[in-house]
Amino acid sequence: MKNSEIREMTDADLASKIVDLQREKLNLKIQSRTGQLEKTARVREVRRDIARCLTEEAARAAKAEVK
Repeated sequence: MKNSEIREMTDADLASKIVDLQREKLNLKIQSRTGQLEKTARVREVRRDIARCLTEEAARAAKAEVK
């Protein structure tokens, strides 16, 4: 997921995307522990996507606080 895609999302979409990514991260962690995980790089991608979304969410909150 690119930063430009994240910036285009509404606040509600962003919040739901964070929840979905966290759920996916949990599922990947479970698969990793049970030996069923095929794409190990996906864990890293999901972690970074979560960080991007949380960063954008914090930036929006800071911007709203200034106004």
